[in-house]
Amino acid sequence: MASLGLRLKAVTWALRNGAATVSRGRSWEMGKACRRFSSESENDVPTSGISRPLSEILKELNKKVPDSVIRTRVEDGFSMKYIPWHIVNRIMNLHAPEWSGEVRSVTYSPDGNTVTVAYRVTLYGTDAEIFRESTGTTSVDDKGYGDAVQKAEAMAFRRACARLGLGLHLYHEDAL
Repeated sequence: MASLGLRLKAVTWALRNGAATVSRGRSWEMGKACRRFSSESENDVPTSGISRPLSEILKELNKKVPDSVIRTRVEDGFSMKYIPWHIVNRIMNLHAPEWSGEVRSVTYSPDGNTVTVAYRVTLYGTDAEIFRESTGTTSVDDKGYGDAVQKAEAMAFRRACARLGLGLHLYHEDAL
């Protein structure tokens, strides 16, 4: 079986050389040029591209995250479970490969003690797109890895992804 990287290179080559066309439903119809680069049989060549309907993407993101990727930290005497931002990023890449994220604003409090970052995550499905925004706030004097803006951005990113269902069970699992 050819790797995904090989498939993507073949798709990219085919698109550049006019061997693939886009139909109304945004699916890719691959030409023979793509098949030359794959060692797979003709039936195994991807024909629907990477995207899927938004409902399928959201269904995958709403599944419970394995306990092995969940971390715990103590903040103000309370134990909190969370998923590190880099794991959230990998899960998004796996289940929603055509997502995008952007920092919408960075705001310091009037006294300069905290910073708040607003972040937007957008999912693109074959049938629709959806976005969710959230914020993260942290103390400028917070010790540990990274600066305050990095920490607030990571927090806002995780929360925006949770609004799409990723790791949402962590926010209410005690009530279950």
